[in-house]
Amino acid sequence: MIVTNEKFKQVVLTALSDEDIVKIFNSTKQNSKSVPTLMKLYDISHTTIYRKIKWMLDNNLLVTDKIEIREDGKKFSLFKSTIKSIKVNYENDKVIVEVQENTNKLALVAKEFFSME
Repeated sequence: MIVTNEKFKQVVLTALSDEDIVKIFNSTKQNSKSVPTLMKLYDISHTTIYRKIKWMLDNNLLVTDKIEIREDGKKFSLFKSTIKSIKVNYENDKVIVEVQENTNKLALVAKEFFSME
């Protein structure tokens, strides 16, 4: 899908320029991950990872895939990337951003089923 919304295009380009966000993208494309897992994998500080995850959630680059409860009763979220791949092309003074959504086939079927009239 070619991104036509200029604001979202800028969000995607900003995300690609941030090394930590790219790591989060790479790690959450296939499987959802928790903040502590991401912190350990990439040695990103607590403050930084929460700030970047919040930014990604606010800009629809990441979604909360699951909320689980640990044995001690504490809840934690697992996050998944909404984008599977990104292509950026510059031609004729225009930046073209193309994204492939990271869709779950079962979620698509459920969405279609529940949107039926």
